[in-house]
Amino acid sequence: MDVLQLLADEYARQILLAADQEPRTAKDLSRRCDISLATVYRRVTALQEHDLMNEHATVDDDGAHRKRFETTLETLHVELADGELDLTVATRDELADNFTDLWMDVRDST
Repeated sequence: MDVLQLLADEYARQILLAADQEPRTAKDLSRRCDISLATVYRRVTALQEHDLMNEHATVDDDGAHRKRFETTLETLHVELADGELDLTVATRDELADNFTDLWMDVRDST
């Protein structure tokens, strides 16, 4: 499934929006998006395959281990030119890496 097909899916979009507010467990995403837990896991897996979500393991105060999912999608740019559709996706990780590279270049040149 390509990124445009994935983002055309209502459940995937709901999950991205809910996990953009703060990292959330699959159970929380299921409740907030009013979709089954199995559907959440299928969509999260697809979103992770396209680097649009990250998974973080956490330990709660009661010692329970939980996985929390967070949206990494920052921008999406679609361009139609000369009969071709071009999709550019930027994630938060890429933006952070770009800033770090820029900072290192500036620091090294001084």
